[in-house]
Amino acid sequence: MKTARNKRMDKVKKFTMHMLAAASAVTVCVMLAVGYSYKLNPVEHPLFANVGLVFPIFLLINGGFLVLFLLTWKRLTLIPLAGYVLCYIPAHFYSPLNMLHSTPDGAIKVMSYNVYMFHNGDSASIQKIADYVNDSGASIVCMQEAAFSDVIRDAFKKEYEYIDTMRNGMNGEVQIVLSKFPILSKTRINPELSGCMCGAYEVLIDGDRTTVINCHFETSGLTLEERSEFRNIVKGDWENRSVRQDSKRMIVRLGEAAKRRVPQVEGVIRYIESRKGEPVLLFGDFNDTPISYCHHLLARTLTDCYVTTANGPGISYHYNRIYVRIDNVMCSNDWHPYNFTVDRSINVSDHYPLWGFVKKSLHNDKKTH
Repeated sequence: MKTARNKRMDKVKKFTMHMLAAASAVTVCVMLAVGYSYKLNPVEHPLFANVGLVFPIFLLINGGFLVLFLLTWKRLTLIPLAGYVLCYIPAHFYSPLNMLHSTPDGAIKVMSYNVYMFHNGDSASIQKIADYVNDSGASIVCMQEAAFSDVIRDAFKKEYEYIDTMRNGMNGEVQIVLSKFPILSKTRINPELSGCMCGAYEVLIDGDRTTVINCHFETSGLTLEERSEFRNIVKGDWENRSVRQDSKRMIVRLGEAAKRRVPQVEGVIRYIESRKGEPVLLFGDFNDTPISYCHHLLARTLTDCYVTTANGPGISYHYNRIYVRIDNVMCSNDWHPYNFTVDRSINVSDHYPLWGFVKKSLHNDKKTH
């Protein structure tokens, strides 16, 4: 027969179990809302435009509940497991899991790299980046947030016969395309929009024309000082009034920047559609996470090479303790991607380069997202 003390302990255990089950269910609900926030247009919902930034936090919290329940009340593991099943799509966008495949003969290596102005034109940084790129074996390299001079051209010209650039006359930003294939022409996409830099280059790859698009969409709108303050927000020091004020200001800034990216991305999509089925390779710093509306728009039009071939979150931006994947390579169905990766072996820019292989497809599969 149970003593009064044992009965009290049973009540405490039952109460604890119910509270933890409720907390786990709330976590799953929030994870669902955050994970599928990429469906919300920032033009209409700017304050929710960047909630995808916290998606990995809820993935980890849900994982914590799963471990806890495995050690205590195993039947409750159904709650976090259901959360992972329901959030499979955004979880796969954020941290894909794919089977590794050997790179086939005939595939070409491509790279996207935000070079951060070659660290303000520092000669040592220029040489480090040039040595890395020249030794990479990449046939096409698209650089964003670059600079250009005779020194920079000379650093790459031995390895790359074709070098082309484009400059944003409104803000002076330069992008560079390095190619081992002939560059036939180029055109500016969205020339009326000052906050982005998107260029389209006609490249003759093995006798076939391919549109190579190099994009740098609207930045976050945060100053370097505000990006540093982001650390305090991540720590969650909400008792500090200044932290609360900073967080509100940053949410508004980030939302406004996300709104400005929408017409920029829509302009790129219209340009792709105007090419009437011509093969497309798109490279760029999107300044948006995989859990975002703009990334979703482009991934409905093209194949995200990282999501379909890589493994893990692939953090490409790593400055001021902000760790996100905002660099991308995408391709039309005319190409098949292989083995994309974010390369952390070079640490000159605030971005790591993203590279992988693409090969012309023998047939076009229906693209879904």
